[in-house]
Amino acid sequence: MGDEKKLEDFAQHFASKSNKKNLKKMRKRQLTFEIVIKSSFLLKRVMDFVFALFFLIIFSPIFIITALAIYIEDPGNIFYTQTRVGKNGREFQFYKFRSMVMNADKMKDKLLDKNESGDGVIFKMKKDPRVTKVGRFIRRFSIDELPQLINVLKGDMSLVGPRPPLPREVAEYSIADHKRLDVIPGITCIWQVSGRSDIPFEEQVELDKKYIREYNGIWSDLILLLKTVGAVLSGRGAY
Repeated sequence: MGDEKKLEDFAQHFASKSNKKNLKKMRKRQLTFEIVIKSSFLLKRVMDFVFALFFLIIFSPIFIITALAIYIEDPGNIFYTQTRVGKNGREFQFYKFRSMVMNADKMKDKLLDKNESGDGVIFKMKKDPRVTKVGRFIRRFSIDELPQLINVLKGDMSLVGPRPPLPREVAEYSIADHKRLDVIPGITCIWQVSGRSDIPFEEQVELDKKYIREYNGIWSDLILLLKTVGAVLSGRGAY
């Protein structure tokens, strides 16, 4: 009996020691993982800030010309601001160049039956009468999106990430769709370079979740930024 008890005590001691080693290894792996993730997000934030500031300076003449063109055609606000939902459900003010007439929101109620978005969550019309001539041009080349560089500087948005949804769109989300709010939203994303408004809402959400799931660091973001240039020049799905 004495020998068996000693063997049992030794086995328990060995198991306890082994568990402690495994626990230490797990903690080290977790710490390493957290450091890598935080470093990746920090690097992404630095890249966002530097690139956004650079683009704002480079595109400043386009900002001035666009602002003048908008005001000359339809006097009023140059920018259109809207409440959007960001990371972890935090709401923020989202900036765009105004591409519609001043009373566009009031006119929308009369156009709801002409919505060309099959899922009904978002409103889309290829020949929306509310869009001005200048608006059609700046939408065609995504110039209306340039003010979102200010959102990037403020930290509300990233250059690359899921597009920030409207609060009413989030209200339609399934539990799985809320995964889209786990990261900072972006100016461009997978569906933006794959057809933009031609892609149904549900597919947009799935592509955004794919981006989050398969994120491989800033290199994947740089690839998407390069693809964005081609998508903008092609004008596919821009209306």
